[in-house]
Amino acid sequence: MIRRLLIANRGEIAIRVARTAHEMGIAALGIYSTADEHACHVRAMDEARCIGPALARDSYLNIEAVLGAAHAMGADAVHPGYGFLSERADFARAVLDAGLIFVGPSPEAMAAMGSKIEAKQKARAADVPVIPGYDGATQDLATLRARAEEIGFPLLIKASAGGGGRGMRVVDSIGDFDEALDAAKRESLAAFGDESVLLERYLRSPRHIEFQILGDSYGNIVHFGERECSIQRRHQKVVEEAPSTVVSPELRARMGEAALRAARSVGYSNAGTAEFMLDSDDSFYFLEMNARLQVEHPITEFVYGLDLVEWQIRVASGERLPFSQEQIQPRGAAIEVRICAEDPSMQMLPSTGTIDRWEVPHPWEARVDSGVALGSEVTLHYDSLLAKLIVAAPTRDEAVRRLQHALDRTHIGGLRTNLPLLRWIAQDEAFVRGDTTTSFLAERLDESRFARTAFPREVQILALAAMLRDGALPWRIAGIAIPVALARGDARATLRIDRSPAEALVHGDLTGPLRIIGNGATMHAAVGDIEARGRVRRGERGYAILWEGIEYEVGLAAAPEVESAGGIGDERSGAIRAPMPGKILRVAVAPGDRVEARTLLVVLEAMKMEHRIEAPGGGTIAAVHAREGATVSGGATLVEIES
Repeated sequence: MIRRLLIANRGEIAIRVARTAHEMGIAALGIYSTADEHACHVRAMDEARCIGPALARDSYLNIEAVLGAAHAMGADAVHPGYGFLSERADFARAVLDAGLIFVGPSPEAMAAMGSKIEAKQKARAADVPVIPGYDGATQDLATLRARAEEIGFPLLIKASAGGGGRGMRVVDSIGDFDEALDAAKRESLAAFGDESVLLERYLRSPRHIEFQILGDSYGNIVHFGERECSIQRRHQKVVEEAPSTVVSPELRARMGEAALRAARSVGYSNAGTAEFMLDSDDSFYFLEMNARLQVEHPITEFVYGLDLVEWQIRVASGERLPFSQEQIQPRGAAIEVRICAEDPSMQMLPSTGTIDRWEVPHPWEARVDSGVALGSEVTLHYDSLLAKLIVAAPTRDEAVRRLQHALDRTHIGGLRTNLPLLRWIAQDEAFVRGDTTTSFLAERLDESRFARTAFPREVQILALAAMLRDGALPWRIAGIAIPVALARGDARATLRIDRSPAEALVHGDLTGPLRIIGNGATMHAAVGDIEARGRVRRGERGYAILWEGIEYEVGLAAAPEVESAGGIGDERSGAIRAPMPGKILRVAVAPGDRVEARTLLVVLEAMKMEHRIEAPGGGTIAAVHAREGATVSGGATLVEIES
């Protein structure tokens, strides 16, 4: 049995493998780059060694350095995790040649399935259906163009090596082929060191279905059903679930047997995944075999009641599989979402920063496999995946409800994440009923909803209601209309509030009485006939309002017109007055400074909230009366501006 296991990876997968190793009484040994010295996965290990600088090619992809660490720490086996070296046959061979156990398939099986071209050829020979296409060795432009015209359009150009959406292009006509081919080859060469490609007929709206397989060294091999991974963005999975809503027991048996035939064709052992495209008529086509553990393996663990990492280790240690295919039956449903450091308002560009807020559901609400924690620094050096959130339930309907609840309870600060996208998906009616294909996001998502300038009226209502509830609105004299400027990033909404003894009236884009209808975990409020429901949480700088899957950070900014304490406009038109009593936290200008509209002048703290007081227009600072740390009364002159 393995006693000391080197985990040749980082982040959440390294922690996840270490957890199972510890449960089995195996010492978990880690590696890290200089950028990861204080990373969570290092703390999860019994022992860890630095193997090089931040660049992956000099550390996590450096086979010599990884094996050097293995020997230095007395490892007797290596688990590759996923990504990095996990599907490199030369790494598996190097591990074996070093006298260590490799927790994964044989180098020969990895080499066969690591090439999408060879994998398709093996699958075809094993009577596994494949998408019509070209996977030949001749790769010159003339041959590829001719084959493309034979296959027809739309067409998918796909890198033979690797995955993750890199080296892939969809082509709609022969006129676009040459440019797309050049781009795919360049990307493939840069990412995988191999520019060979294959061509496939592109299915517009299929489902992406994969089968989890597990084999031992004695020829026994079984599958643990399907996972649906149809919701993707740029060919990268976003949401996965098991079982699929459209795979019947009969179809599961047919697809599962095809997956096993593909695996047997290369003598596969250990854990792996056969990926298929499923068309609307239940015809399916083999895509590729992933010769490693998948990111989404936890949903299979929930539905089939096993620890896949444990069985990877047991099989690598020489144990036989103790179960037959007939004994393996799904129970319940599970859904996983990938929480990534990506900015939805910037087309999911990677986001970096130090995590200053980390709130995730309780363990009994959801499983969260994470590689980060409060205080973790997220850089551009590695993959953007922060954590996986997994829910399970007896039925899919209940699993969806649990997912919605768990996402509402998840909050990460210090950098942008894709949580708004995940919350939108979880609430979308097509997802709720299980109607998903690979074109789900392209067809249903309007990404403008994530723009930082978006400031829906419903969010404004919830913000006003929360401020009214907490006494944070700048009331001074009943019956006087007070200007209130709500701020959400770069967006502003200026309203006027008139409070009588009986009610608060809103004037502006929203007009009518402000009513708080419900004030529990979810706030229910209205202005006039416009109602809004959302979760409202008070933060250091305002309110975090979760409405329709998106969390809006809303606070008060000074209104363009600031009135005096008596509610009458100041005769000195350039005087900027405090909208309420408070403490001056910051003075951002000095006499003589030039300012434009919405230039920050002063930050005022009131009611434990920070309020930005901004210039109503352009001009020059004539005088600054505010002093940092000083307490001012409502209506006090803070700054004077000459236009």
